[in-house]
Amino acid sequence: MFILVIDGQSGGIGRSLIEKLKAALPDDADVTIGAAGTNYGATANMVKGGASFGATGDNAIVFNAAKADIILGPVGIVMANAIHGEISPAVAAAITSGDAKLILVATNKWRALLAGLPEKKISEYVADAVQLTLNALKEKSGLC
Repeated sequence: MFILVIDGQSGGIGRSLIEKLKAALPDDADVTIGAAGTNYGATANMVKGGASFGATGDNAIVFNAAKADIILGPVGIVMANAIHGEISPAVAAAITSGDAKLILVATNKWRALLAGLPEKKISEYVADAVQLTLNALKEKSGLC
């Protein structure tokens, strides 16, 4: 099972997702967690969080998104020109056009306000995303 975590700017949300997901997965889980950042700093931070590999830039994100079973990241990764312009239209299209299950962390940034969500801290949304990922893994492969 291949999980791709995508983030931009400093990669803080992506790193949190990776750290919490790795802590929740059994040691013998057959899961690869890759990190794809829009910039080197985001990628490096996610790799420090425990990703199996890191890749940087538009092409790396497009390439890995096509192979992923599950994609995690802040909601801005599916919006062209979000994250202060770091998400290109090609990246947003690649993420949303593939077969991967998308699990997105809610943030009320980048012009998009998400209605109907309870007010929570980012760390609480990250915990929710990790639980959704564990549920998806269980559904797809019987893990967890």
